[in-house]
Amino acid sequence: MQIDQSWTLFLDRDGVLNKRIPDAYINHWDDFRFAQGLPASLKYLRDQFGKIIIVTNQQGIGKGIMTERQLGKIHKKMLTLLADVEVSIDGVYVSPDLKSKKPNTRKPDPAMGFMAKADFPEIDFEKSIMVGDSISDLEFGRNLGMKTVLITSKKDESHLWEAHQDDWDFKFESLAAFSTFMKQKQNG
Repeated sequence: MQIDQSWTLFLDRDGVLNKRIPDAYINHWDDFRFAQGLPASLKYLRDQFGKIIIVTNQQGIGKGIMTERQLGKIHKKMLTLLADVEVSIDGVYVSPDLKSKKPNTRKPDPAMGFMAKADFPEIDFEKSIMVGDSISDLEFGRNLGMKTVLITSKKDESHLWEAHQDDWDFKFESLAAFSTFMKQKQNG
């Protein structure tokens, strides 16, 4: 892959940008913790990709655990802190739908990808990478023809990679490790 400014990086939020809280929702800023190596690794990736888009399933809204306003405050604070270190995010797309709602916009459904493309017509899914920590994240990328990167450092989730390693392109322990890989690849 020759990454340049014509490429788009799609990122899941929980488990990629921030630490996931097992069996819970991040519904207040106090619960949000950037993943190790962020935002420095994201700053490098920002320089490599023309667009960076966040796509996140947030069924806590659909369950009534948080409001869209609460989530908006979390995302505003996250984007402000990233902007403070010169990392801009081009768009944040959220599915508030419950898994049980049919139809819904949750990943792996490609709806959030099409929303991003409507806002940024220059996005070429064949020149895009989806980074996520779940099979639904990676299926979302595949459904749109993207390259895919699985983020998993949990030993108990290694089966995700083993069971689907022929379906996905790369696996790393963190977004920071993916960034390091990209840096090494770019430097030859």
